[in-house]
Amino acid sequence: MPCKPTPEEIEGIFQKAKFSQEVATRKEVEKMRNTTDPAELKDGLPKILEQISKTSRNDLIRYIAPRRHVLTLFAKSFEFTDDQKYSTEGVVHDIIFPRKGDSETTDYEDHNLWIIDERLNFTAFVSSDKPLKDGSRPDLLVYDQPVLFRGENQASNPITIFEFKRPGRDDFADPSSNEDPVKQIIQYVNKVKKGEFKTPKGRQIRVTDNTPFYGYVMCETTEKVKEWLKFEKNFTPMPDGDGWFNWVGNINLYVEVLSWDKVLRDAEMRNEIFFRKLGIDQL
Repeated sequence: MPCKPTPEEIEGIFQKAKFSQEVATRKEVEKMRNTTDPAELKDGLPKILEQISKTSRNDLIRYIAPRRHVLTLFAKSFEFTDDQKYSTEGVVHDIIFPRKGDSETTDYEDHNLWIIDERLNFTAFVSSDKPLKDGSRPDLLVYDQPVLFRGENQASNPITIFEFKRPGRDDFADPSSNEDPVKQIIQYVNKVKKGEFKTPKGRQIRVTDNTPFYGYVMCETTEKVKEWLKFEKNFTPMPDGDGWFNWVGNINLYVEVLSWDKVLRDAEMRNEIFFRKLGIDQL
């Protein structure tokens, strides 16, 4: 290592050493796979498992550490700005998934869908704030391919739709509002069913009457919104009072309405054990 190395030089040396270590570990693993000597397995396996554990811990730190900063930024995004106003929904939108992006243009590392649900990291197709054929645009539409299914664009795979409403805002619950997020999600489901949306490669999204749909609304759950959900939308409250859910059976749609605070709190709870074990819970 040179005198007064730059961060890039330090990182390069560490990565080179890490790669050499991984190559050596892979050779040892292959050796263990080919051996038939019980004594050799007994002596060799603990050493290999210990080395794999150290390497995995390093990789986990590099994967998890940025999440602590993302959640801090996410919390800031629905607080008052310097002029005592809330950020627009576009700010929180971009943190979760960049607007105008899709799975063809946005790398896995460049979105934070894990804030909402870890399973969304395994989506096969994502379209964010892009118009459907008639010009309307859901905030985020995810064509989800669960691990259970191998093929892409299968009719049995769920489709998830999100709507974001600006922090501090609850006027969408007014009787005169044209921005009812629950109604918007139902409309998007019907448009997808009618074939008004395609994948980035121009293929028709395959759906049937049994295709599962999931809808999520992220917003402020003020008392007005809670009354609106309970008495006008027939939603059921979750135990913590910060989330509501409903089942629209005729179109196979499950909908949740979540407060911004709940989305943040749940994401922190899911990642807390990693933050604590890795010593980055206070970053």
